[in-house]
Amino acid sequence: MRKLLTWMMAALLLCVMAPVAQAQKFGYVDSEFIMGKMPAYGQAQQELNTLSANWQKDIESQKKDLDKLYRNYQAEEVVLTEPMKKKRQDEILKKEQDIKAYQNKIFGFEGQLFKKRQELTKPVQDQVFEAIEKVAKKKQLAVVFDKSGDLTMLYTNPAHDYTEFVLEELGLASPERNQAAQKGAVNTVTTPQAPAGADETVAEDAPAKAKTPARTTPRPASRKK
Repeated sequence: MRKLLTWMMAALLLCVMAPVAQAQKFGYVDSEFIMGKMPAYGQAQQELNTLSANWQKDIESQKKDLDKLYRNYQAEEVVLTEPMKKKRQDEILKKEQDIKAYQNKIFGFEGQLFKKRQELTKPVQDQVFEAIEKVAKKKQLAVVFDKSGDLTMLYTNPAHDYTEFVLEELGLASPERNQAAQKGAVNTVTTPQAPAGADETVAEDAPAKAKTPARTTPRPASRKK
């Protein structure tokens, strides 16, 4: 009897909820496509590319200074006393550590490039989200999905695509509806590869007293990095 009552209550609940579910409207937009149409977003990407390239050049310059320190040490090692050798080794190791720290500060997780990207793109993203919210309210949408996000959409019915309405809200509507925006550097900024830095220029395990070191960083045996 209890089981029958449970089934009856479940059936009643489904009957009550069905019209409400049918009344709910949903849609999706392509936020990447929308931002690719916005001049402010393209300008932000270009600025990020310029900053990234300048930071990369700075790191390369520091790497050249490190290489010069090592070459000078290698050329003068035979005439240096042990205390002088240790001092020069410490200078090389310090320079190596400074380069790594600077590289991480710029390109590492939540580094300056990451923060600058947030600073430049957040106003554009906020503008897009506000436009999406306005469209959702006008079209009485209960849910709006982002086609370019992590959500995997195996099939999308164009009838539920509200991307063009968001573009209209932003004043960017095109006569050709939903034509793909130009892809490329304007849409994304690729964080540069870590430069072939100090750990390629110098090795860490060379004995401190080697008279003819290979292309490695001389360091005292007792020193730990």
